[in-house]
Amino acid sequence: MYLSKLTLDPRHPQARRDLGDAYEMHRTLARAFAPTAVSPPHRFLWRLERRTGLWSSGAYSGALPSVVLIQSAQMADWSVLDSHPGYAEEIRPNKLLDLDVLLQAGARYRFRLLANPTVTRVGKRYGLTREEDQLAWMVRQGERHGFSILGCVRAAEERLQVRQGRTGNRITVHTALFDGTFQADCVEALRKGLSNGFGHARALGLGLLSMARIF
Repeated sequence: MYLSKLTLDPRHPQARRDLGDAYEMHRTLARAFAPTAVSPPHRFLWRLERRTGLWSSGAYSGALPSVVLIQSAQMADWSVLDSHPGYAEEIRPNKLLDLDVLLQAGARYRFRLLANPTVTRVGKRYGLTREEDQLAWMVRQGERHGFSILGCVRAAEERLQVRQGRTGNRITVHTALFDGTFQADCVEALRKGLSNGFGHARALGLGLLSMARIF
């Protein structure tokens, strides 16, 4: 698994556009994972390390650099950003993460996850908006993906509104930012969850689980 870290300059016109629109951000990042200009990109997960309300206005007005984290099974080609000089102040590309070393049964980890907590009732998916329901969703994610929550807080929540590409359809996704600790129970299940992401709307910067072992 590879991790990349981009520090974007919000004064750059395209960076400012992407920071204000999760759909556009995904389109820009996807170029680094497309083998050719006409081929679909390899799967990747990403998260904008953001302040509350960054997406909601539809335009980013901050002046401080913003960090985007990207996780992928394939190496990214960040030379695609060369056509936009100044878009990224710093690029830390393709740090190799050895999951065989990181993931150990019984080990404890700090984690962060920005996700779209949902529940399905009568075949229809609903976003969870109450804090207690979101935290319960996080516990269920652990049960499904091989870890036990030791402690968790919902650090932030937000309604993310995005206008989709050519159709122009507007969708609304309720997001929650979770910070906490967990214990790894089943390494294979955790590896699968870490690789695939958690929850829905992953193209919008949701579902990337960041974790660091507690020694």
